[in-house]
Amino acid sequence: MARHSFIQMSKLHNVKGRISYITSHARQENLYATYRTADNEFWSNLARESQQEFKRSGTEGKCIEARELIIALPEIYTRYEPQEVLEDFTEEFRRRYGVECVSALHHNKRKTNYHIHLIFSERKLLPEPDIKIATRSVFYDETGKRVRTKKEITGENGQIRKGCTVIKKGEIYESHLFTVKDDKFKSEPFLREVKEVYTDLINRHIADPEQQLKVFDKNSVYLPTKKIGKNNPKAAEIEADNTARQEWNRTADMALISGISEAKILEVKQTEIHEKASQSIKSKGWLPNLFRGIVEKAKDFLQNLIREKDMPPKPTLDIDMAEFRHMRNLMIKVQDKAVKIKNLQDKVLPQLKQQLADTKGLFKGKERKALEVKIKEAEAEIADRLDKIPDTLKEDGYPDVQVFMRTFREMESVVEQYNRELAEWEYQVSRKPTAAAKEQHRPPEKQSVLKHLREIQERNKQNPPQRQRKKSIDRDSR
Repeated sequence: MARHSFIQMSKLHNVKGRISYITSHARQENLYATYRTADNEFWSNLARESQQEFKRSGTEGKCIEARELIIALPEIYTRYEPQEVLEDFTEEFRRRYGVECVSALHHNKRKTNYHIHLIFSERKLLPEPDIKIATRSVFYDETGKRVRTKKEITGENGQIRKGCTVIKKGEIYESHLFTVKDDKFKSEPFLREVKEVYTDLINRHIADPEQQLKVFDKNSVYLPTKKIGKNNPKAAEIEADNTARQEWNRTADMALISGISEAKILEVKQTEIHEKASQSIKSKGWLPNLFRGIVEKAKDFLQNLIREKDMPPKPTLDIDMAEFRHMRNLMIKVQDKAVKIKNLQDKVLPQLKQQLADTKGLFKGKERKALEVKIKEAEAEIADRLDKIPDTLKEDGYPDVQVFMRTFREMESVVEQYNRELAEWEYQVSRKPTAAAKEQHRPPEKQSVLKHLREIQERNKQNPPQRQRKKSIDRDSR
C-alpha cells in the first residue's frame, strides 16, 4: 500500500496547560522549534471567556477551549531548517482560516516520529470588546445560569444562596472579547480539507514521487492502521488492531490479483466489517477484541472467495504496444507471486497444522515444538511475500494493488476494443470491397490507442480515481 499522511485533530479542555506542555524544553526531550501568532494574554482571555460561556450554557461535559492538530512529517523533513518548516505550516493555517495559532516541532523519544503540534483558536478577536451593562439588577444561580428574579436565588432564610451572584444596575454583567465559535472547525469536511492541504504541502518538498504521501481513502478496499503515540496506555491493543487490519489489506491485494472484482471486495468490506462492527457497537459498545474478531472473520470470508476462484489465465493479447506489454508483464509477475502464496496458504500451511493436530502423546513435545516453529515460519513467509507484491508495483509508480488493477483493466478494455475493430476491418477487407468501401473502413490507428493507454496510466498514477463516499464507521482519523 502507498504511504499515507497522518493528521489528527483533538479537543483541548485546558489550552494554557497544553501550550505550556508542547513548548517547554524542560518537558520535551526533542523540541526543535516553537512559534506563536498571538501572545499569552490572548490565550488566557480565550480560555476564560470559553469557560464563562460554557458555564452560562449549562451544557454537560467539559468545555472545549481550543483544538489541536498533530501533523506527522516524513523523516526527510529532518534535513530542513526546523523553524522555517514550523512557520511555513503554521502560517498556512493562519492564512487559510484566519485564526491564531501556537505550534511546536518535536521528535518522539526514540526519534521515529517527527511531527508538529498546531493549536488553534475556534474564535477571533472582536474589533472592539462587546460590553453589556445592566439596566436593572441581574441574577445568576450557583451554576452561573442567569435567572429572572432575586427570589429564584434566595434561600429559606431570605438570604442570597452561596455561589449565586447579583449584578446591580449600571454594573458590567457580561463582556465579550471574542466572536462565537466557528462551527466549521468541528465538522468532518474541515478535517478532510486540512488533510488534503497539509498532504499537498508536505509533498511540495519531496522530489521523489514514490516517497510522496496521499490521504487515505476510506472507500478503498483497504483498512487504515493507527499511529501509536508516546506512552500510549493502549499501545498493545492498537498494535494488535493494526495487525488484524494489515492481514485484511494483504488479503485484499491477493483477492484483486486473483481476479475478484474491486466492487466485490468493497461489498465484503461493507457487509462483513463495517455493518457488523456497527451492529456490535450499538449492542455492546466499542470492544477492540470484538472488532478484531470481525476483521478476522471477514478476512477468512475473502480468503474463501479466493480459494473458490481459479487464478485467471495470463493475458495473451497479441497487439504489440510497449506500454500495455510492460504492464501485462507486471501482471504476470504479480500473478506468479500470487500462485506461490496460494500454495503456501492452501497446501503447505494446512498440512503443517494437520500434522501438529495429529502429533499427540507425552513424548511428542519436541516434534510439536518443531512443527509450531515451521507454522510460524510459513505464516511469516506468507506475510512477507504479500508485502512484497505492492513493492513490485511501486517501482513503476503504482501506489497500491488496487490502483494497478484498476489501470490494467482499463487498458485491457482499450486494447480489446482495438482488437475487435481490427478484426472487423480485416473482415471487411477480406470481402474485396470497392476503393470507396476501403476508404470507409480504414484500419484503426494504433498510435491513437497508444496515446490513450498512456493517458490512462498517467491519470491513475497521479490522481487515483475516487469513489463516492459512503457513511463509514472507521474510527481512525487517517
